[in-house]
Amino acid sequence: MTAKPKLCYFRGRGRMESIRWLLAAAGVEFEEEFIETREQYEKLQKDGRLLFGQVPLVEIDGMTLTQTRAILSYLAAKYNLYGKDLKETVRIDMYTDGTQDLMTMIMMAAFKPPEEKEENIALIVMKAKTRYFPAFEKILKEHGEDFLVGNKLSWADIQLLEAVLMVEELKASVLSDFPLLKAFKTRISNIPTIKKFLQPGSQRKPPPDSHYVKVVRNILQF
Repeated sequence: MTAKPKLCYFRGRGRMESIRWLLAAAGVEFEEEFIETREQYEKLQKDGRLLFGQVPLVEIDGMTLTQTRAILSYLAAKYNLYGKDLKETVRIDMYTDGTQDLMTMIMMAAFKPPEEKEENIALIVMKAKTRYFPAFEKILKEHGEDFLVGNKLSWADIQLLEAVLMVEELKASVLSDFPLLKAFKTRISNIPTIKKFLQPGSQRKPPPDSHYVKVVRNILQF
């Protein structure tokens, strides 16, 4: 029996969450090891498991992988979520790069000083509504298909849904001007493996709270 992928990260979303999403959407069970102390982190570095001294860390197929995008690309290709040819793959890369830019802004907002948070969140919502969501609404309108690329579920669809749900946590009505994106959200959320991941009790992580921020700051010392 093939060993389950093992994910090593903090007990929260961060850069590992998109990896959890991709595995869950592919119907792949995975194990998690949580880093909760500076000592654990230093041991990973000392043992040579972190190539560039950073997490996420994923053990899969006899390999120890680091660097988020490399891990996601490998998983997308392995589980047939990366297009049928180079032209589809480059579009998937383009769309996931866009959603990653948006999600990174949200990810970093949790670490902003309290007095800057409200303004920062307003800026993120504004960028989602004026830069990112109009682009995806246009893509869906132009090809009239259910999925972003090749009319088949891909990494691009999975990560766009993740990004949409993250922005909705900041402003629930954010999709009010994007009917096609709203329909896309419903459609992708109802794919059985994704629907299961969105249920309470799954390995999906909650938005970062003050405890998560404190633990990560302590481990990474920033």
